[in-house]
Amino acid sequence: MVSTAALVRTLIVASLAAVLAFAPAQAQQVITVTTTTVSWTYADDDGGGGGAEDGAVADETAGLLDDAALAEGTDLGGARRYAPAAGLAARGHARARFGPFEVVDAATVRMAGDVDSATPREFAAMLAAYPGLRRLEMVDCPGSLDEAANLNLARAIRRQGMETVVPAGGSVRSGAVELWLAGVKRSAAADAEFGVHSWADEDGREARDYPASDPVHTEYLGYYREMGMDDASARAFYAMTNATPFDAVTYLTRDDMARYVALN
Repeated sequence: MVSTAALVRTLIVASLAAVLAFAPAQAQQVITVTTTTVSWTYADDDGGGGGAEDGAVADETAGLLDDAALAEGTDLGGARRYAPAAGLAARGHARARFGPFEVVDAATVRMAGDVDSATPREFAAMLAAYPGLRRLEMVDCPGSLDEAANLNLARAIRRQGMETVVPAGGSVRSGAVELWLAGVKRSAAADAEFGVHSWADEDGREARDYPASDPVHTEYLGYYREMGMDDASARAFYAMTNATPFDAVTYLTRDDMARYVALN
């Protein structure tokens, strides 16, 4: 017998395309509420995310993760965790581009843009072309429009044995924080910023609107433990992020993040 929660998530997935179709074209920054938290209006801004750009075209049939790997452990329906800005950081020279990823050299890839349902396949195609990549520099990462895809991508980053780095001036927000956590080594510049807030489903319900027993919470807690947090740290981090509503962002420093995970 199908559970009520499973049925709700099925309906959410079915409505994803229709909801995003009516999202406004840009995100508008709103007034600062406190010294560490800003509010914003959600929009599906396609300025930095999906699709390959100049240079190499992402071959989505090359080096794909199999369906079991792409689906492992995720049942997040149409959930998203996304904090857009007025515009993405300027992109520099790159050997090739695969969606939000820019290959800098044989070992280094730079990321600027969001994660959607295609991003794990773009990442896999990139690794097929450049298997020696080991360093992910996260320059301007606003988060995910598809949380299931985001956690699949995060696990792929960990399987590749990549180091995740937020360089000087870098900004990692929302679902992108999960990607940074995936690094086998993690580092961040002194001025790096980490933006956190609750995820939301396609009906606008947030983490706090789901019962504590709902499997969606287990997905996140299990992921944090996979990435090296003990149970207490995983629960504390999850609670801290969800204390900020989806339509606002609380900014943390490198030292704030070091309270939950080891930095290199």
